[in-house]
Amino acid sequence: MTELRDLLARTTEHALTYLDGASDRPVRRQVSAGELVAALGGPVPERPSDPAEVVDELARAVDPGLVVTNAGRYFGFVEGGVVPASLAADWLTSVWDQNPAFSALSPAATAAEEVCRGWLCELLSLPGTASAGFTSGAQLANLTGLAAGRHHVLRAAGWDVEADGLFGAPAVTVLAGQERHATVDRALRFLGFGTRSITPVPVDDQGRMRPDELERALGRGPAIVCAQAGNVNTGAADPLRRIGELTRAHDTWLHVDGAFGLWAAAVPELAHLTDGAELADSWAVDGHKWLNVPYDCGIVLCAHPDSHRAAMGLSAAYLARGGGRDGSDWSPESSRRARVFAVWAALRSLGRSGVAEMVRTCCAHARRCAELLASYEGITVLNDVVLNQVLIRVGDDDARTRAVAEAVQVEGATWLGTTTWRGSTAIRISVSDHATTHEHIDEAVRAVLRAARG
Repeated sequence: MTELRDLLARTTEHALTYLDGASDRPVRRQVSAGELVAALGGPVPERPSDPAEVVDELARAVDPGLVVTNAGRYFGFVEGGVVPASLAADWLTSVWDQNPAFSALSPAATAAEEVCRGWLCELLSLPGTASAGFTSGAQLANLTGLAAGRHHVLRAAGWDVEADGLFGAPAVTVLAGQERHATVDRALRFLGFGTRSITPVPVDDQGRMRPDELERALGRGPAIVCAQAGNVNTGAADPLRRIGELTRAHDTWLHVDGAFGLWAAAVPELAHLTDGAELADSWAVDGHKWLNVPYDCGIVLCAHPDSHRAAMGLSAAYLARGGGRDGSDWSPESSRRARVFAVWAALRSLGRSGVAEMVRTCCAHARRCAELLASYEGITVLNDVVLNQVLIRVGDDDARTRAVAEAVQVEGATWLGTTTWRGSTAIRISVSDHATTHEHIDEAVRAVLRAARG
């Protein structure tokens, strides 16, 4: 035990060294994949090595390739930081090494999942009876919600898809906005629908699904509608109340991809963006985005627990049931990390007001960023900044916009990426980290201006 204590103390020093220097180091260093592979690689080791030396070697080899996403200066993809209690809980999660697939394996982890299920329903203003699964991210959360929907609509049509598969099943109409996230298409591929089975619904200039176009596309027979809260480019949410009314009138399953945007429901002055979300049948949301828990963490919630369990349930003679919640009934994963402990710690440490303040502050930073950049000639803000996403274009020129983004990335003081919006290149700035301050935003603006001025 003494050797293990010494090893963990040494590991703690590596972690603290990284955290202490995170605010000063480049967000992303210019290092090649080949250099990293060379530092980590070589022939497979022939003999055991001292664990302390292994940890030292790992910390040294990967350091140039680490991207600082949790120190307030990362604005590339929608990636949250890590709140302190959640980071500490995640360390304990590795020590405890619990598997929440069955309550017999970990009564503690499955109890924490049940508690967090209730807390999340309250925070997001969703039905308190909704079931929940804890997944690796919104990709599997979307897949799970859509699998529950597939089961539900085909069962209503007299078909058991879990027993009989899709060959010969009644056709299911799938409708999704033209600006849906790519993980929706991927989830539908995994579920056997294929991307050509998706009927794209036209959207407005902010990427929001148009209810009038959805109404025209809805017909008879089994159908699933995929809406979103939080367009990955603009942050806009589909008009969920009207969409929910339409899907209920047509007895159609409604799934909401709310990876980051659904967290707006926790903020009173932003809750109008997700108004009507409670009318949906399933929802996907990320913990590692706006709840700021460590990777990986997604959550699927479902208003129809029976359909959720039917789509995901796992059983075998040797799998003992402990009488409590069994996580494998609600997620595609069986053996998995007890990521819920980090969720519990984040929710317990922040509380309702803390979650709201984190989301509120990120949105205020995004508005500040947009206002500052829009005041300079040659920089155009392309979206209505309603949440945490800012789209800008430099000189109304694709090449120049890309060049500015690349120059900012190389400089390293901050990091932001590019996207394609309505056929043109844009710089996308996502503010999702509780550690971001006004000073970080001002430095990001200065970095863009330095690059734009050449």
